[in-house]
Amino acid sequence: MLTKALSCLGAGAARHPWRVIAAWLVAATLAVLAAVAFGGRNADAMTAPGLDSQRAAELIERAGTGEEGMTAQVVVTPLDGAATFIDDDGARTALTRLRAEVRRLPHVIGTSDPAGALDAGGDTAVRGGLVSADGRVAVVRVQYPDQSLLSADDLDALVALGDRLRAELPLRVEMGGHLFYAFSDPDGGVSELIGLLAAAAILFLAFGSLVAAALPIGMAVFGLTVGVAAMTVLAGVTDVPTFAPVLGSMVGLGVGIDYALFVLARHREHLARGLDPQAAAGRAVATAGRPVVLAGGTVVVSILGLAVANVPFMTVGGLAVSIVVLIMVLASVTLLPAFLGAAGPRLATPNRIGRIGRTGWIGRISRALGAGRPGRRRGTEEDAVTTAGWRRWIGHVSRHPVPYAVGAAGLLLTATLPVLGLRVGLPDDGSLPPSRTERRAYDLVAEGFGPGTNGPLVIAADPAGVPGVLDRLVATVEADPGIASVAPTHVDRATGIATLVVFPTTGPQEKATADTIARLRTDVLPTAIGDGPARAHIGGAAASLSDVGQRTSRRLPLLVAAVLAMSYLLLMLVFRSVLVPLKAVLLNLLSIGAAYGVMVAVFQWGWGGALIGVEATVPIVSFIPMFLFAILFGLSMDYEVFLLSRVREEYLRTGDNVTAIVEGVSGTARIITSAALIMVAVFLSFAVAEDPSTKMFGLGLATAILIDATVVRMVLVPATMTLLGRTNWWLPKWLDRLLPGGPVGTRGPALDPPRTDAESAGEAPDLSAAG
Repeated sequence: MLTKALSCLGAGAARHPWRVIAAWLVAATLAVLAAVAFGGRNADAMTAPGLDSQRAAELIERAGTGEEGMTAQVVVTPLDGAATFIDDDGARTALTRLRAEVRRLPHVIGTSDPAGALDAGGDTAVRGGLVSADGRVAVVRVQYPDQSLLSADDLDALVALGDRLRAELPLRVEMGGHLFYAFSDPDGGVSELIGLLAAAAILFLAFGSLVAAALPIGMAVFGLTVGVAAMTVLAGVTDVPTFAPVLGSMVGLGVGIDYALFVLARHREHLARGLDPQAAAGRAVATAGRPVVLAGGTVVVSILGLAVANVPFMTVGGLAVSIVVLIMVLASVTLLPAFLGAAGPRLATPNRIGRIGRTGWIGRISRALGAGRPGRRRGTEEDAVTTAGWRRWIGHVSRHPVPYAVGAAGLLLTATLPVLGLRVGLPDDGSLPPSRTERRAYDLVAEGFGPGTNGPLVIAADPAGVPGVLDRLVATVEADPGIASVAPTHVDRATGIATLVVFPTTGPQEKATADTIARLRTDVLPTAIGDGPARAHIGGAAASLSDVGQRTSRRLPLLVAAVLAMSYLLLMLVFRSVLVPLKAVLLNLLSIGAAYGVMVAVFQWGWGGALIGVEATVPIVSFIPMFLFAILFGLSMDYEVFLLSRVREEYLRTGDNVTAIVEGVSGTARIITSAALIMVAVFLSFAVAEDPSTKMFGLGLATAILIDATVVRMVLVPATMTLLGRTNWWLPKWLDRLLPGGPVGTRGPALDPPRTDAESAGEAPDLSAAG
């Protein structure tokens, strides 16, 4: 049923290419217009129901202190190294003017006044965290309303003011805060362009044709335009996290170009057999489109599994990325065959530029990557040489399965060992490059006030009329060894809710800060509050991210179990086997574990971090391990389904397990290599972005795909399948009767004509009678 539907869909799109392309143009235009008219701005709601930090946020909102809005901070120090704000009237006058200018900016509802606090009493300014004890660093905290009332124009206005005041005042002016995090331009644009250029180069080397290289890129750009626009519309309905567009672009480009590569390679194979372009496109979509639909569905289901974490921003972020993947799958089986139909027979042979690219060292790379260059006998003879090389390698592994299986598994397990030291947290402005003003502001604050000032905690307390509670609370919190200082308490007269801004002795990235938060909640606050009706909760960015990290860590095993079970059942249904799906999920776990290990080594231990611009060691962002598992497990299934489909076809054709492994793996090796190189190039282009979260996503995805396409697919898969022998395809009869349908591509009428021995060997089919 699926095969026939895909065949009709692909052939119909190829017969009427301009109608389909026009329909996609209309869809893209409407999506962009809808994004402009109804779209919203991405926002980070880094909390979840039931967390202590969420309860603190609810109390703060009830008190109406303004702490629930957006904030920024302007950090200044005199240009004269000997001057201080305490004893230099000129520096203090400049500070007063700066605060007045900031307060006049649009949407600013309040600012702190370090100069005024110094005039009232120096101790007040120091205790409030407005002026450092030595008087050299001052902070003007800027309060904005809720993010929904703001835009990037507010950030631009603040930055422009800072640029002007640097030239007019004898002060060094740096800026940071939530406003920058929310409205700074994401680093995805340049990374997307680099990824597209790298993918185009690999596709050209693989196909030797500018037209063939351009089609997957064009399809991916179409799909990404519609996907990102749909994500923007979703942001108008709910809070879509700021990392979602970058992650969606990363995954969308990778899977979109990969899926197009699979279909395009099959299309060129069918052209070589003498089929006309419309029929070839229909059969390509029916054969390669089936694994694409299955693999894309697996990616979507895996990502949607993030809902088990019960963290709303992760659920919405997963939904947004899933939309992009679904659109790429749809484009692969509709828009791409329309492109193939419009290109006609030109895809059968390399163009003049492509033939030039067949010579010299470029030619050697092209022959190694070739994803099928049909048409002329010379091209197919080159393919035969490349396929024969892969066949010799897979045959060698199959003849020595034990040492290769043990060696490769040992290598991946060793790479996984750093995961034992995994520490989750939130890389802050201190992990940005020194060229950014946010990093310079962070360093100034840490230098003047101590590292904990960059990650203050906010304690929200409801005394509920109990006398003496607030005094005990302040005293016990100040006495904790992990607390450097406590700012003056603010009490809302209408609700009686009090808020305390608390500065830890350690930075927001450090494990000691998380330990301090845990100690305050379990020991300090209960001691101060007692058993009465009063209550107190700890919020703030550091507390929220710590809480989210703990929840995702606890829920990660549940996600792993759910995704593994779903993938196992799906593969068992597709391939009618008990052991092949088990092997697949175990090998995928190995590649993902190795990717986690590399991330820990690079970001936490600093190994090779300078190569991708990591300035300092940082913890792994709390939600990234869960996101990576969901995405990587789905992406790994792309190659697994594509490879096993070919192995299964060969097994049904020959009935011999070893022959099926050698022919199936070698027959897909070149295209899997090309597809993996494209994904790795796309993901690594994001690993050089400035934002640490984007770096982690890019490096983690690139590492896992590289390992999966090399060590796993080309060593572990043939070795373990050889060891399992005919039991690879064992399925109890009672279970076979319970499973619905049959394996995709193995039951029902075959769409591909039987391959001759010459074609299996990679030789050119005789096209003299093809007309």
